[in-house]
Amino acid sequence: MSIQAYQNTANKTEGPRQTEYRAFAAATRGLIDAAALPESEVGRRAEALSLNRRLWSLLASDCAADGNQLSQSLRAQIISLSMFVDKHSSQVMRAGASIDVLIDINRTIMQGLSPSQPAAA
Repeated sequence: MSIQAYQNTANKTEGPRQTEYRAFAAATRGLIDAAALPESEVGRRAEALSLNRRLWSLLASDCAADGNQLSQSLRAQIISLSMFVDKHSSQVMRAGASIDVLIDINRTIMQGLSPSQPAAA
């Protein structure tokens, strides 16, 4: 089965929470792999941080859009986290800050999106 066929099937069968969970899982896996690399592996570390930044940027853009049905408070919190992720990612690359902070944030979000968790009202 081709990857395209798999993706089409996944898109038809999973809901938004599962899609978001899968996106966070991929970004978090990249961050975990990057954390295990030596600091000299700048390119690979930057790729993982970039993927995570793009995910958070997309979430912030969605939260800022008219018609987003999340509460104003939750939207503001997600946008704030996105800004933190962006700033901290820069600190990881420039000043050697820990990637673990970003991994912890993503894991916390994944716990909330987990199928075992009830959907937020």
